[in-house]
Amino acid sequence: MEALAKTVTEAREGGSMKADRVRRKGRWTLGALVAVCVLPVAASYFAFYVWQPEGRMNFGTLVTPSPLPATPLTDLDGQPVEAQALRGTWRYLVVAPAACDDACQQALYLTRQVRTAQADEAERVARTWLLPDAALPDAALLASHPGLQVVVADDAWRDRFGADALPRVWLVDPAGNVMMRYPDTLDAKRMIKDLARLLKYSQQG
Repeated sequence: MEALAKTVTEAREGGSMKADRVRRKGRWTLGALVAVCVLPVAASYFAFYVWQPEGRMNFGTLVTPSPLPATPLTDLDGQPVEAQALRGTWRYLVVAPAACDDACQQALYLTRQVRTAQADEAERVARTWLLPDAALPDAALLASHPGLQVVVADDAWRDRFGADALPRVWLVDPAGNVMMRYPDTLDAKRMIKDLARLLKYSQQG
């Protein structure tokens, strides 16, 4: 009986040790996955905002990274567009009414040119026009911006980005975090430099 009890005890201890090893392996695996997903974006933020050689100035203003609203948007046909669809690339988010004035048209034009200027890296960048109203933009204007995603905001998106007539340009990282806001007066050359540095230091998107 003592031998049997000893065998049972050893078996239990062995099973417990095996379970501990499995749990430790699981934690290491989870940690590795988090590192693969998070560290590249974190490294790009560090290189872009913390490790800055003397004399280097960013044009865009860093904002505390915050996720895009989770509620779905709609496209111009009234079809739902999940917020998830705005992830996976670096993305210019132009917030402006459908009655796009000269400043709005300039914002759309410059974000297109800045993206094109990235050459081989351009596919890592997307552009979205967020409409705070439900009106339809001019068809000729849309035709001049192939590949531009146009979506209509709901209350959550309007609360987050505003609904006035002043166009605003934001930059969203591949994880769907709003991380930069550009001045109302845009400078294409400086925007090109900002984006080129981000693409250089980040493997995401």
